[in-house]
Amino acid sequence: MSPEEIHVSGQRDVRSLGIATVYRNLRSLAEAGWLTPVELPGEATRYEISGKPHHHHFLCRSCDRAFEVEGCEGILPVQLPTGFEVHEHEVVLYGKCDRCA
Repeated sequence: MSPEEIHVSGQRDVRSLGIATVYRNLRSLAEAGWLTPVELPGEATRYEISGKPHHHHFLCRSCDRAFEVEGCEGILPVQLPTGFEVHEHEVVLYGKCDRCA
């Protein structure tokens, strides 16, 4: 979720909730290891619960919601040059979610 999504959702229960409070708490929870920042190219940082197994993300270009995509086996067939080592990777899929398609 983005800080803005969290802010709107939180204001349903606490009308006086400010965006600065949301950012402050997100930073604290990330520093404590409870949340992991999710960086999607060209987007504001979003956050998810830490400790999830390896996954990727799908970003709907219509409603701007992000969805988790489990696994990645065979998604990215690459042939590395001799001597290269992959230590990590990121894949972001873009399109329309089922609601927007």
